[in-house]
Amino acid sequence: MTTPGNSSYDVWRPHVTVACVVTDRDRYLMVEEEVNGCIAYNQPAGHLDDFESLQQAAVRETREETGWTVALTHLIGVHQWRSKEHGDVIVRFTFAAKPLTHDPQQPLDTGVRRALWLTRGEIAALGECLRSPMVLMSIDDWLAGQRLPLSIVTSLMPGSAVP
Repeated sequence: MTTPGNSSYDVWRPHVTVACVVTDRDRYLMVEEEVNGCIAYNQPAGHLDDFESLQQAAVRETREETGWTVALTHLIGVHQWRSKEHGDVIVRFTFAAKPLTHDPQQPLDTGVRRALWLTRGEIAALGECLRSPMVLMSIDDWLAGQRLPLSIVTSLMPGSAVP
């Protein structure tokens, strides 16, 4: 049996991720990426880094995966899901964001093939190519008017001011 004082003590932890639903009229910013040799589509999304607020992570991941700088406007929701890709649990904080500027020269993250703007219908038609069920769920939550104030997510980490 392991105990907190024992160096082999381990606590189960889910992966904490962030995503952005970035809208431009009826289109949504999406990422086409290669995952385990297959093409998948997702919102700009990724893992929370140490010493980073959830909001900082969402803005950073969007910029790294798409070249777009965004301003967060709301929290859409928090979703929990077990990934079919690796079997681990994902806890995903999804934010709504508006596009500000685009840098087409910015190199995109490893595995990201391109960023593209698609309508909800085009995204739904991707079916099994969506990275997770959270992709369409987040868009539908946003379309249904689910918008929580950003102040509901608070960080007490040093240097974690919202960008």
